[in-house]
Amino acid sequence: MATTACFIIVSRNDIPIYEAEVGVAAKREDAAQLHQFILHAALDVVQDLAWTTSAMYLKSVDRFNELVVSVYVTAGHTRFMLLHDSRNDDGIKSFFQDVHELYIKTLLNPLYLPGSRITSSHFDTKVRALARKYF
Repeated sequence: MATTACFIIVSRNDIPIYEAEVGVAAKREDAAQLHQFILHAALDVVQDLAWTTSAMYLKSVDRFNELVVSVYVTAGHTRFMLLHDSRNDDGIKSFFQDVHELYIKTLLNPLYLPGSRITSSHFDTKVRALARKYF
């Protein structure tokens, strides 16, 4: 089965700072816009859930047809959102934890301004490698 996955990092101010289509499914021409729309629509649900639990991994918070939105919220209220069609919860949680570690390393870079777009090709390469590993 082909995997559809779209990963986005949203800052605490609701500004997307990183986006990547990490799935291996055949692409429709409007798929990227549809994925962004679904993920941004789930932000309200995430905002409500983030204040009701102390867990960082919120599992699936929203669903659109066969696609599921899973979310990981950092201590600084940055949201890692993944739109996917797989059922591998352990793999998704491990993916989020590894990306969180990469994100912390990016934050520790003195040349990175927190809240700005992540344009590092190294970060992008690592995220895509993690996606291939866990999906």
